[in-house]
Amino acid sequence: MPVIEVDGLVKRYRDVTAVDDVSLHVEQGQIYALLGLNGAGKTTLIRMLLGMITPTAGSVSVLGAAVTAGARSAWARTGYLVEAPVAYPELTVRENLELVRRLRRLPGGTDEVIERLALAPYAERRARTLSLGNLQRLALAKALIHAPDLLILDEPVNGLDPAGVVEIRTLLAGLAHQHGTTVLLSSHLLAEVARLATRIGILHHGRLLAEQHADQLDQHRRRHLHLGTRDDTAAERVLQAHGYHPHPAPGGGLQLTDEHALARPDQVATVLVQAGVPPTRLLTEEEDLEAYFLRIVGADHG
Repeated sequence: MPVIEVDGLVKRYRDVTAVDDVSLHVEQGQIYALLGLNGAGKTTLIRMLLGMITPTAGSVSVLGAAVTAGARSAWARTGYLVEAPVAYPELTVRENLELVRRLRRLPGGTDEVIERLALAPYAERRARTLSLGNLQRLALAKALIHAPDLLILDEPVNGLDPAGVVEIRTLLAGLAHQHGTTVLLSSHLLAEVARLATRIGILHHGRLLAEQHADQLDQHRRRHLHLGTRDDTAAERVLQAHGYHPHPAPGGGLQLTDEHALARPDQVATVLVQAGVPPTRLLTEEEDLEAYFLRIVGADHG
């Protein structure tokens, strides 16, 4: 049984459709990333998953229980972070976590989760004195304190420095791979998501445009062979005569997207050398992850 089941989910605010007929399924132990630009509907979808707002249409099930008004059966096994991190500003980090521990009626103390989130140097500092990154760490500690089966995280690395991003990535990967924790997170950072997620859903204007396993990303990124010569016009004629389909490249030179050219660039070079227009530049270039994402959502031209 999927840990999260979303079927035909819709959320409208008068004339605005924030989430538009979204269906997705997340299996146990997966790290599923909802990827989208700001305003794509990621947070609205997460708030419906958590029962914070009521869908206009469709259904949501979490950990085998339908998410409805007043339903609480799944929340003891769920940790979450939605939008900006929140803490009691006059309480210390330890006191904030102790309050959560007591509300959840958990045994023991808070030392373990403080160490896990690298909060030990700040444990006795008031929350209002923390940086945004450390507030984010505190919010993640609150989400993790009860060792949940499911984590739902909205932009979990927001405000963290590069070292903190790596720490959180390692932490979440360890929870999924070693403990079977299911993670659903939202982000607008495809490069970071690609290092962590096992499955990615691209959300845009409230619609789920694409879903794919993270290890399939490379198969969908565009590639081309970029070459330069001292006479690109002559090189273009030679390549056309040999069955290639070159076209001018932005900034000069020629581009080839033919599969046989990408598979054997050495043959392209041989053809040009034998015709007396040897390449001065020959390079296989691949669309980067950000360009791929922007192309999928139709924002590659701004």
